[in-house]
Amino acid sequence: MAISFELPPDLERDLEGMFENISQSAKEAFIIQGYQDRRFGMSTLRRLLGVSTRWEAEQWLADHHVGTNYSIQDLDDDRRTLQQVFENDA
Repeated sequence: MAISFELPPDLERDLEGMFENISQSAKEAFIIQGYQDRRFGMSTLRRLLGVSTRWEAEQWLADHHVGTNYSIQDLDDDRRTLQQVFENDA
């Protein structure tokens, strides 16, 4: 699916001077906003970027100054899960 929108010609000329590739910049802004709003997660982010590994996606986020969606609640959940795993192994 292709997504497009129209820009007034004078604004398009101005923006072309500010952005190397307006379409790519718009796509990246869409990806960043969707990820930050938690509308989609890392798997969808990877597919949208066309990268094969989580590490590549995390590097892309870092390069664009976007933090990962990992809250204190996520950390607490992970700690509980690890505690359960280690208790079951004992």
